[in-house]
Amino acid sequence: MKIVGLTGGIGSGKTTVAKEFQALGVPIYIADEEAKKLMNTSKVLKRQLTNLFGKQAYIDNELNRPYIADIIFRNKEYLQKMNALVHPKVGAHFKKWVSKQHTNYVIKEAAVLFENNGYKQCDFVITVTAPKDLRIARLLKRETTTKEKIEAVMKNQWPDDAKVKLSHFVIHNTTIENTKEQVLKIHHELLKHCGKS
Repeated sequence: MKIVGLTGGIGSGKTTVAKEFQALGVPIYIADEEAKKLMNTSKVLKRQLTNLFGKQAYIDNELNRPYIADIIFRNKEYLQKMNALVHPKVGAHFKKWVSKQHTNYVIKEAAVLFENNGYKQCDFVITVTAPKDLRIARLLKRETTTKEKIEAVMKNQWPDDAKVKLSHFVIHNTTIENTKEQVLKIHHELLKHCGKS
């Protein structure tokens, strides 16, 4: 079974692309969602994050996202420290999940696939791109955030050209019809690599 990494900058449309692959019967592991679940359910992780961020890290047993986001926004070091705790747990959870799948390939969707060297555990990597203005517009529409916060996140992520250089496939996600066509083409390519045509 091949492992395909799916990544892209904030607002590029990774989730939209993941859903298109899912519609083709490909199992999808969304690393960010699983990380959120683990931060709320793993006793070890809860203890480690409380030690890192203080008692306000959790309210009524739920991760205090706004509080942590504010700390990370002010100090990038905390983001690196948090990732160092969370990513190994997600990695172990992903391995367990893969062992239960029975398909030619699976997709691991992760925002920081390159930033945390996760791409090295993948057989293929797909990067989703979109123009910066479009990405910002999408995020402002779907989330209560500011342009300043979006740009701060973008600065923490690798630029598209660096990701594209290390990717096997690139999806330019501007319109849904066009994206669907690109997904279908890549799906057939991946099946060929898996020995299925």
